[in-house]
Amino acid sequence: MRKERERGRLELLCWTQKNCCTVESRGQNDTEPIVLEGKCLVVCDSTPSSEPAGNALGMSVRSGSGRVAFSVSRQTNHEPTDMSNRTMIIYFDNILVNVGSHFESESSVFLAPRRGVYSFNFHVVKAYNRQTIQVSLMVNGWPMISAFAGDQDVTREAATNAGLVIMEKGDKAYLRLERGNLMGGWKYSTFSGFLVFPL
Repeated sequence: MRKERERGRLELLCWTQKNCCTVESRGQNDTEPIVLEGKCLVVCDSTPSSEPAGNALGMSVRSGSGRVAFSVSRQTNHEPTDMSNRTMIIYFDNILVNVGSHFESESSVFLAPRRGVYSFNFHVVKAYNRQTIQVSLMVNGWPMISAFAGDQDVTREAATNAGLVIMEKGDKAYLRLERGNLMGGWKYSTFSGFLVFPL
């Protein structure tokens, strides 16, 4: 059993030089390693046999059961009649990716399925609008990060930001217009997020 577990371990070696990355992986039959070259973004060293099932990052990545990601956009350029004057939540009408189905399209709210570190980024475009806008990433009603767009000499400008947030299971994340208006619409705006790793 121990030998089988050892053969099943994934060994990663990442070397970065001039945007070059070499990844070495040995399969279950211990044949010659497969070498991949390209940009190196993340290196994880996980031993699934020594960690509880579901807690090992390598396990969740390989099994696919822990994958959580979404990306949405705004396709229409109508005035924001569907934005509530009370909540000012920014709505999106086109789902590009919704792995795990944790982004609710009707409310434009992401619901965290587990405790972990999540990455979010947003680009909210104001069109033909000379007012300064402030857009915030909200988690359970509290602003985490904000972005501003206030150039009066351009027809389109985006409030853009990104960050990492620790979320608990059941926490809600969404975008809120804190200042200004989007009366010219917000077509081409995007909102994306994914689970970096569980805690």
